[in-house]
Amino acid sequence: MSRTESRAAAVRRTHAPAPLRKLRHSVSALLVTLLAASAVLLGAGGAEAAGYRYWSFWEGSGTGWAYATQGPSIVRPDDGTVQGFRFAVSEDSSDADRPRRAPDFGAICADTPAKGGTKRVALVIDPGTPEDAPDGEQPPALRTACAQVAPDASSAEALASVAKPLRYDSSAMICAISGYPKTGCGEQVPGDGDGGTKESKGSGEKPSPSADGDEDSGSGGGPSVGLVVGIAAVLLLGVAAVFQARRRR
Repeated sequence: MSRTESRAAAVRRTHAPAPLRKLRHSVSALLVTLLAASAVLLGAGGAEAAGYRYWSFWEGSGTGWAYATQGPSIVRPDDGTVQGFRFAVSEDSSDADRPRRAPDFGAICADTPAKGGTKRVALVIDPGTPEDAPDGEQPPALRTACAQVAPDASSAEALASVAKPLRYDSSAMICAISGYPKTGCGEQVPGDGDGGTKESKGSGEKPSPSADGDEDSGSGGGPSVGLVVGIAAVLLLGVAAVFQARRRR
């Protein structure tokens, strides 16, 4: 091979054709754009992560508490059971604050003797801490009560017998117990950079389910898993295109 031919071959090995160079530049630009968009979306999701301020509903389980799987208007507790209500800010049931008093039926209902034709339900009503209180309000003190109600009474009816006034929203979510808080109902507490509020679909249970236990379709907690997976797939396709372009040089 002549010196001229060798030099031409070297040029072909080190320089891709103009269309191929344009393709590589376009794919590189696309990758940079997608990476930037992913960072913005994922960062926004973290900034918008927030909790809901609401009354959660609990059932006594031995010496501890179990998050209720149904709303207080549905549950019909047996005689001798303990129910709890806690006002706090939480993102979901997994991080919800429990009532700060043990579910001790004997201690709570010690001064309420059994009576025929009724049942006794011990209640722990915990309005939470000042940090979780709405602006301008102070939570009342934690208290307990022994509700003596009809045998078929629901937890909501037991609560109403000892903790009026109660306030509900249109979906039967408990908004206030004994008048606390004065305003608001399951509102979202915004994270950094999120100035809005969003009503939850909770019902004195957890923020996501409705009063009847139906799941809410929206999470309000940032980009969906599908969006993130889609971005990752596009990025992988872009990387594959660059790889194929290099192989064809």
